[in-house]
Amino acid sequence: MTSTTFIKANDSFLLGQNEHGKFSVVVKNTSPNEIKIWKMPINGGQHSLLVLKPLEKTKIKVESNTALSFNNESDKDGTVELKVTGDTGLSMGYKNQN
Repeated sequence: MTSTTFIKANDSFLLGQNEHGKFSVVVKNTSPNEIKIWKMPINGGQHSLLVLKPLEKTKIKVESNTALSFNNESDKDGTVELKVTGDTGLSMGYKNQN
């Protein structure tokens, strides 16, 4: 699965906030601002903060039943390019940070 995901200013995008197997995602920050990425087990909590600077690219391995939260804490809109492999039956949605 490949997609370009739009994240409004002061908003978050959640990938995998449902029961699923493990997956990997290659993320490229195509925003003019940093994007903070957290791993969030669906049973609660968050860990493994990663700060992706503009135009940076990384690969993240994600455990079963763990979501990724892409946080745009800037006052400017942002985008990330995602390429997901493994279990692609992942929920996708937004969570406003206000």
